[in-house]
Amino acid sequence: MEIIGRISKGSKMDQIYLSKNNPGFHAGNYVTIRPLIHEDIEKTEKPILYQIINLPPIKIQIIHDIFSIINKKAHDFENIIITGSFLDQGFNFNDIDLLLISEQKENITRLKQDLEERFGIKMHILQLSNKELKKGMESDPLYENMLSKCVSKKRIPFNIKRILNYPLLDMHLLKSKPLIDNFDFFSGEEKYYLTTNMVAILLFIENKKISNELINEKIKKIFGMDADKLKKNLLAKSDFLKKYKKLYVHIFNLIMGGIKNEPK
Repeated sequence: MEIIGRISKGSKMDQIYLSKNNPGFHAGNYVTIRPLIHEDIEKTEKPILYQIINLPPIKIQIIHDIFSIINKKAHDFENIIITGSFLDQGFNFNDIDLLLISEQKENITRLKQDLEERFGIKMHILQLSNKELKKGMESDPLYENMLSKCVSKKRIPFNIKRILNYPLLDMHLLKSKPLIDNFDFFSGEEKYYLTTNMVAILLFIENKKISNELINEKIKKIFGMDADKLKKNLLAKSDFLKKYKKLYVHIFNLIMGGIKNEPK
């Protein structure tokens, strides 16, 4: 791995600064310093971390490699955003979620194949225009939760005012309804997803911040159980369903009330 830096003037010694999140470069290591011809310097952006305190060096390296491959294979994306469980602590992730921001839709089939072959990890890729991203962040709690913890190539404008699009929220709420009648057919992870979907909608309507951590706190408050217990399917069916139905009806009534009171 190579890092391109710039010499800065110090009071006693000139110096080159390295961030602490660069794998392979540790305090006390010896390195080679050589001048670069201007034409050989490739402009690169340091990944921007949102709500992430620390990432293992191997994940930082994967992020750098993803950005590099996309830049070489496709040059038209204005921003690259990485989200999802890949950014959580540990290595319990099955895929990497990517948002590619561009004003034109590109054929990314080959790019997806190249990334999956390079890393041996399944890639979930969503293409969005800046307008679509802004609209999603304004009105969709799933977008807010998805971007509550992320890494991007360029800065993301988060100073966006929420818009309560009640028909859209109603459509999202419907995704959680099947659990009521088909409880036994869902795994713990699926039950967790359907529950977080409802809780995210509730937090959005209540104008509260949304993140996985805040959703898990709300789940514990409503259901009296940790999110991990729900993921592992370790729950009492009758008690859980009673609270689940009550929450569903409560959110449904909030949405219907919002639709009723919308200006015609």
